[in-house]
Parts: sequence; C-alpha cells; structure tokens
Amino acid sequence: MIQVVHGKKGSGKTKRIIDMANNAVKEQNGIVVFIDDDNRYMFDVQQPVRFVNAGEYGMVSPEMFYGFLCGMASQNFDITYVVVDAFLKLVNAKPAETEWFFRQLEQLADRSGITFVLSLSADDSEAPEFIRKYFI
Repeated sequence: MIQVVHGKKGSGKTKRIIDMANNAVKEQNGIVVFIDDDNRYMFDVQQPVRFVNAGEYGMVSPEMFYGFLCGMASQNFDITYVVVDAFLKLVNAKPAETEWFFRQLEQLADRSGITFVLSLSADDSEAPEFIRKYFI
C-alpha cells in the first residue's frame, strides 16, 4: 500500500507523518522505518522507529531512491511500514517526474507487504493523477 500526505510547505505534513510512524509502532508487528533527508527529526520519532538519514547516501533521482528502498527491503524482511519525509526534495524531482517511481513502488509494496507513506510538498493542483490516487 502507498499513501501520500500532501500539501503546501508549512501545512503540517511532517508532524502528521511523525505521528503516523509513532502510532505504527503500536499497530505493526514488524519494523517501522522513518526516512528523511537530514537528522532534524531524529528525536521526534519514538525509539523503536528506525530513523534513516537518506541524505547521507547521495540520492539524486527517483530511480536511485527506489534502489535504496529495494536494498532496505531485501536486507530486512521484517520491515512493514516505511515513512518518507520530503520525498520530492529527497529525490530532487518535480511531481510529474516521478511516475516511474510510483509504478515501481506499487509493485514493491505488493510484493513485500510494506506500507509506504510519503509526504509531498506541492499544491494539490500540481499533483498528477498517478499521485492523487494515493492521497490520504
């Protein structure tokens, strides 16, 4: 499953996904991962949540980030919930440039059973239909 938390900068997306990650620890039987582009929210997620600073790995495209997620999933079959903050900033892309990524991510989610939650800073009118279908 893929879910997208969306809205303009400053609309409370990060707070919402931090709460989602912290609540998922109570509801999930597996590992919850929070991915961000830096360490600023490391202490906002509860200790059982695995915090990953993906900014340390030189992501420059949606394709690279997809490979990163596949690597995580292949190395730990206990991951059940992955939250990604500031997705577009992390992959250095505009919403329209991420169609391939979302198609591949949907297949990964189906194969692995992982729920992916991504925050996306963009006006709703800028989001293509292939992203809108994941809006929560």
